[in-house]
Amino acid sequence: MSDYIPSVVQVIPYEDYTVDVYFDDGKIVCYHAKTDMSPKLFEKICGKDVFMNQCTVLNGTLAWDVAGGRNASACIDIDPFVLYALKRSKERIA
Repeated sequence: MSDYIPSVVQVIPYEDYTVDVYFDDGKIVCYHAKTDMSPKLFEKICGKDVFMNQCTVLNGTLAWDVAGGRNASACIDIDPFVLYALKRSKERIA
């Protein structure tokens, strides 16, 4: 078993409700927020403005700072181990 603890270093949201997630070891995955989140949780970020502009890296993982202020207890975040388990994807930016 590996001792690696995944840490997200960059996220890039797209208007189709996907996010490219970059890890500190170079792995890139594509997170499909619309299909991977529960409907109730997704409801809080489904507005394109919130999804695109509040998407951030907080405490080493993908998060949406829905309340502002970068308060980890008021954010929607995704477990970095869940993200890291996703299939590796290619970088979409040029």
